[in-house]
Parts: sequence; structure tokens; C-alpha cells
Amino acid sequence: MRRRDFIKAVTVLSAWPLAARAQQTTRPVIGFLGSDSPELYAGRLRAFRRGLKDAGYIESENVAVEYRWANGDNKRLPALAAELVAMRLAVLVSGTTPAALALKAATTSIPIVFFIAGDPVALGLVGSLNRPGANITGATALTLEAGKKWLQLLQETVPAATEFAALINPTSPNLAEAQTKDLQAAARALNLQVHFLNASTDREIEVAFTKIAELHAGGLVISSDSFFFAHIQQLAALAAQYKVPAIFGFREFPGAGGLMSYGADLADQHRTIGGYVGRILKGEKPAELPVEQSIRVQLVLNLKTAKTLGIKLPLTLQASADEVIE
Repeated sequence: MRRRDFIKAVTVLSAWPLAARAQQTTRPVIGFLGSDSPELYAGRLRAFRRGLKDAGYIESENVAVEYRWANGDNKRLPALAAELVAMRLAVLVSGTTPAALALKAATTSIPIVFFIAGDPVALGLVGSLNRPGANITGATALTLEAGKKWLQLLQETVPAATEFAALINPTSPNLAEAQTKDLQAAARALNLQVHFLNASTDREIEVAFTKIAELHAGGLVISSDSFFFAHIQQLAALAAQYKVPAIFGFREFPGAGGLMSYGADLADQHRTIGGYVGRILKGEKPAELPVEQSIRVQLVLNLKTAKTLGIKLPLTLQASADEVIE
């Protein structure tokens, strides 16, 4: 080989890794902040990736994702959010209210896409649903407005009851305060009384159920908080043990043996935020993307659990359910 050809070949070979690295750095990177663990998010992550794919992005091919998980400890969220912000990523994503609030507090420049189970205006995340403003948008199930419906469903299930309990997580103060106000207003409108019980650990959940029995509450509303989502199995088992009719905002609850759920489909909402991330990566601004509101709300009943609790669910209630587990 002539010297000139040899030098040319070496130059091409040595440049190849640099070109590959340059190509890799052009691939956008998303930051995903989760309040719980990846195992609990498995179904929602599949839906999120479907939304990304619909928008033309496939993880590990033309987009990368950096995940950070708080594993049920909301106190870790600010530090994890700061870590993601320091990486100067293209878009930040959150799947819970505490995670969304942590990201909003950490940056005013990097686009943020959230899913929350409450009212993002009341929680201070956006200025309005149609024009979010600033660097943030997303999707909401607006379950803060479901307080009245939850109490109505429990009242229909246990018509003789005039007192109910609500389980709230105090380590999510914004969501806890908003849902407490919503349930208090709903109770006044229905001429009912609601006893609020705090829980943010396994042990505190157990203690709360002993208090429910002492209060002789006719049923239990479980706050749509990610902490309680992570404890669905425990909640369903304790509700059965203490014979407490309970309602939760997510269909996974009756699927785990709880009595009933009323709320939005998590998969639909996470597919939506995946699509929003794709649109932002293509150049759209979060301030101009309206917050997507869930229009599909599902009522799911577990008749087997009702029988265990000694409750006969009204036929009218069964007829109105989107899904009945027998």
C-alpha cells in the first residue's frame, strides 16, 4: 500500500468513532421522573412509549430516556429533578403530581410534560388548561372533581351510611390539600360527614384502618396519590379484613381485590403525554399545547369482593359500570 493511501485509510478509521459519537449526541434525550418504581410503572411506560412511537420516536433508536425513580419517597424528588435538569435534556416528563411539582420548581426553561390526577391550575402547574404558558403542559384526569362522585357511589353502595373516611398522604401537601377541600365541599353538598386520615407508610395505612373501624365509617375514599397506588395490594387486603367498602381512582384497585374504582384510564393518558413529548421534540412549544383532559372515565366493580364484604351492589350501579369483575 502506498504511503498516501495508508494515511488516508488511517484517517477515515480514526474519524469513524468521532462521527458515531456525533451522531449519537444528536439523538434527543428525555428525562423521566417517577415517584415510585419502574415495576409499578410498567404498563404506563408501555403506553408512554406507544405515544412516542405514534409521534415518530422509538426509545433506544432515535430517542433516549434517562429515568430517575423515587421508589415511594417523595422527599427524594427535588434532588432527582435537579439531577435531570443538570443534564440539560430535551424534554422532562413526570407521571405524578409530586414529580410534576418537583420538575416545575427545578427549571423554567426545559420543556416539561406531565400526567397528574388533579387540577393543574389549582395546583399551580399551569396558568390555564387551554394556554398553559411557560415551559409546561401535559394531561390530567381531573380526579379532584371526582370527590362528589366517589362519595355518591359509596352512598349508593351503603345507603344507610352518613359518615365516611378519606385516606390522604400528607407528604404530597399540594394534592392532599386540594383533594381534602374537594371532598369537604362534596360532603357538604351531599349532607355527609367525612373523617380525614393521614398515611404515608405501611404502618400508618394499617393504623388508619383500625381508626376507620372505630369511627364506624360506612366506607373509604382513597386519595388518588401515587403512594397509595404503590400500596394497592395492601389497601385491598385491609379493606377486606376490616370489611370496609372502599373506592379508588384507578381500575387496578378492584383488579387487586378492592371493591370499586372510578377514574381515568392511565394508559390512555400516558400515551397522550408520549405524543406530546414527540410534538415538542419536533419543535412545538409546551406553552401552546393545551392540557389534555381525560374524557373517558371508567367505573369498575368487583362483585366477588362485594360478596366478601356482605354487600349487594344495586343492579342500577352494576348496569352503569364499564367493567364488572365476577
